[in-house]
Amino acid sequence: MESIKAPRGTRDILGDESWKWARVLEVSRGVAADFGYREVMLPIFEHTELFSRGIGDTTDVVEKEMYTFTDKGGRSITLRPELTASMMRSYLEHDMNRAAQPAKLWSWGPMFRYERPQKGRYRQFSQIDFETLGSPSPLADVETIDASMELFRRLGLSNLQVLINSVGCPECRPVYRETLKKFFSDRINDLCETCQGRFERNPLRILDCKKPGCRDLTGLAPSVTDSLCGECGAHFDAVTSGLSRIGVSVSVDNRLVRGLDYYTKTAYEILAGELGSQNAVCGGGRYDNLAEAIGGPHVPGVGFASGIDRIIITMEGQGACVGDEPKTDIFVIAAAPDAEIDAAALAHELRASGLSADMDFMGRSLKARMKQASQCGALYACIIGPDEKSSGSVAIKDMRSGEQETLPMSSAAARLSLAIGERAR
Repeated sequence: MESIKAPRGTRDILGDESWKWARVLEVSRGVAADFGYREVMLPIFEHTELFSRGIGDTTDVVEKEMYTFTDKGGRSITLRPELTASMMRSYLEHDMNRAAQPAKLWSWGPMFRYERPQKGRYRQFSQIDFETLGSPSPLADVETIDASMELFRRLGLSNLQVLINSVGCPECRPVYRETLKKFFSDRINDLCETCQGRFERNPLRILDCKKPGCRDLTGLAPSVTDSLCGECGAHFDAVTSGLSRIGVSVSVDNRLVRGLDYYTKTAYEILAGELGSQNAVCGGGRYDNLAEAIGGPHVPGVGFASGIDRIIITMEGQGACVGDEPKTDIFVIAAAPDAEIDAAALAHELRASGLSADMDFMGRSLKARMKQASQCGALYACIIGPDEKSSGSVAIKDMRSGEQETLPMSSAAARLSLAIGERAR
């Protein structure tokens, strides 16, 4: 019988790299705290209409990529492809508008999209997501971009590039839409099949196409900034001026529209070179009409999301510190047949003292156990042989220097706590 493997587009995060994820999340929590974001935990699945109405029926996510099924109650359910719509749904459902505004929320967890797996992108992937809900101020956009850059700075990344654009609003976007249609009308046969379908439904999405032929055409397309209304133009100027004031250099990219329909005004990405053509490590922007699209009142919002896999790939590519692999402080070794229970009791006492401790459960030889102690990175080995067993003592070996001393079992934990604390200093 063939063994069962993980589905294509998924992967196991094993112990030899899970600590890197812990490092990213630790830094994310620190940034969130310093910027005033509060962590929330949201469902992995939602009613399908949250995404079809919020993200947009003509987006690739809704048309091609969502994992949707009918549950036993006959309801259409979708595994979340992103977190922003869920954040807004939670904001509305729990009347967060009644508290002081804006509501600044962050979360992380798995998302699901059926697409071609590639480096740094899987069908189940995890994202960090920061959202500011309730404020229309361009300074909220500035702070959002600043928070994402601060996250990457604290993770040790360098040579980051911020691309920014405005996608307008319902007032000025139709003007730009018609301008684009006029531009592409004589060139429609040069577009890919997907973009030909977008021509009538959502021509702005043509700008987001990554296929070479379409990229060549979109590079010649009219700029959205030429069609912005007064409010959107002023908002965009305020955002770029605010970023300049805090030292964040940006490049305006007229083709940057993001892949989801809920964006208004600011759209931005942060790029890093280690992912080749898929080099965006962060994407976000403003979405002032999302709440209304899912049945709520007008609630302006701005935020960003970043994939954890992509962050780690970029960190490793740039030689940034991904944290320290967890090590065992002490490995306890029963070197006498009747010392196993004493070894387990000592390991228990060491852990209760705040130290990490492990021991062998496979009946290996003393030589094999010492090798195991070395392999797990233990600082000390505590050995209970026949003599130690009879005298109620333990031999403590420094795994770095090789020095060894014998102490009463009752004082071993306190002595080791002191020694390991001194090493840490």
